[in-house]
Amino acid sequence: MRIIGLDFGSRTVGVAVSDELLLTAQSVETVCRKAPGKLRQTLARIEELIREYQAEQIVLGFPKNMNNTEGERCARTLEFKELLERRTGLEVVLWDERLTTVAAEQTMKEVGIRREHRKEYADQLAAVFILQGYLDYRGSR
Repeated sequence: MRIIGLDFGSRTVGVAVSDELLLTAQSVETVCRKAPGKLRQTLARIEELIREYQAEQIVLGFPKNMNNTEGERCARTLEFKELLERRTGLEVVLWDERLTTVAAEQTMKEVGIRREHRKEYADQLAAVFILQGYLDYRGSR
């Protein structure tokens, strides 16, 4: 079994996948779209990745505010969750993604990725942090 991790943004979706033992998360790709509301191609690509990796579950980053409230981004994420569930038939688990982008930025600085190249990796790395957090939680239960 594998799990797909997603970092859903207004124009991109970072994608990560677990190993078969559900111990580690690896970066896969960033799915880009031309406009925020254009999700058909994004959903089709995620479906392809689910088939390719034989994933049986999806973990979707849930962008709560730092004070634990839910804003407009949470509402859009919940809509995306419903679309994913209908289209894939898989369970979609929401996972708190607060500070994952900050952690991704810090990690890229530490490994020496130049500032102009960080944007292309930020969403993928955030998806890795989201999925790894879920895998760690799941393993500790």
